[in-house]
Amino acid sequence: MRIRTTVAAVTGALALTAVVAPVAQADSHADIDRPSAAERFGVSANKSAFSTSAAAEEAPVISNVTVNAGKSVVVGTTYAKTFTVSLKASHPTGILDAYIDLWHGTSAEDDIDGWLAPNEDAATCTAVSSTTSTCKLTITALPGAEGDLYGNFLAGTWHVAAAALANDGSEYGNDYYKTHKVQRLSKLTVNASPEPVKKGKTLTVTGKLTRANWETGKYAGYSGQSVKLQYRKKDSSTYTTLKTIKTNTYGDLKTTVTATADGYYRYSFAGTTTTPAVNAAGDYVDVQ
Repeated sequence: MRIRTTVAAVTGALALTAVVAPVAQADSHADIDRPSAAERFGVSANKSAFSTSAAAEEAPVISNVTVNAGKSVVVGTTYAKTFTVSLKASHPTGILDAYIDLWHGTSAEDDIDGWLAPNEDAATCTAVSSTTSTCKLTITALPGAEGDLYGNFLAGTWHVAAAALANDGSEYGNDYYKTHKVQRLSKLTVNASPEPVKKGKTLTVTGKLTRANWETGKYAGYSGQSVKLQYRKKDSSTYTTLKTIKTNTYGDLKTTVTATADGYYRYSFAGTTTTPAVNAAGDYVDVQ
C-alpha cells in the first residue's frame, strides 16, 4: 500500500488537528496515518481554524467539492483508476493551496482502514477573482493486496475530506465534508438461443453477472441480485422490461420467453452501494 502525507480535518468550524495514529488492522495495512493540515500545508498551528483568535473567524470558506465529476469511482481488478477532485475556496487574501482526500472507516481520528490521497504535493489553483480560486488534484486508486483497495469490504461509501490554505497562512478543513461511492466494477452478459427461432417458439436467455474481486484479482459471480430481462424491437431504440429474475449462487441467469419479432434481448442490473449498474450488450434474435 502506498502511504502518502495528507490532512486530518475535523467537523464544522473546528480545524484539522494532527492525527498520526496507526489504525489497528488484521493485515499489513495497519500503517495508515494522516498528518494534520498544518503539516500538509507547512504552516503554524495557530493559523488553523482550530484557533480561537481572529484568524479563526477569517478561515477560508470551501464549497463545490467534487469527486470524479460527481460519478462513483469504479475500479476493476488490475488497472489503477486515476480521477480528478476539485473544490472552490475563498478568503480575503486569496487562496494558496487546497487539499482533498477520500478515507474509509468510522472515525478520522482513530479508525481509518482505507485512504486515497492526492498524487500531487500541491493543488493546481486557478483564481476566478482576487479572493476565490478553483483548485484541482488527482487521486489514483490501485486494487489488490498491495494497493489502496486491498479488501472487498472497502467497496461502498467513503468520506471526503477537504481543506484550503489562504495566502495569509490561515487554513480550514473538514474530514466529513461529504461522502462518495467507491465501487467494484461489474460485468453482465446475455445470450438468447436458439438463433434464428420461429415465431411463437421458446427462447432461452442466459447470462452472468460478475464483479471485481479486489482480493483475488479476478471477477466473481454476484449472487442473489435482481436483474431485469429487457427487449427492444429491431426498429426501436427503447428497451422494455419483460421480467425480473435473480442471479444464482454463481451469478448465473436463466429464463425463457416466447419469440414474437426480430429484436434485441439484454439483461440490466440496477446496481448496489458497492457495485455499479450495468447493461449487457443486446443480443439480436432473428424471428422467422
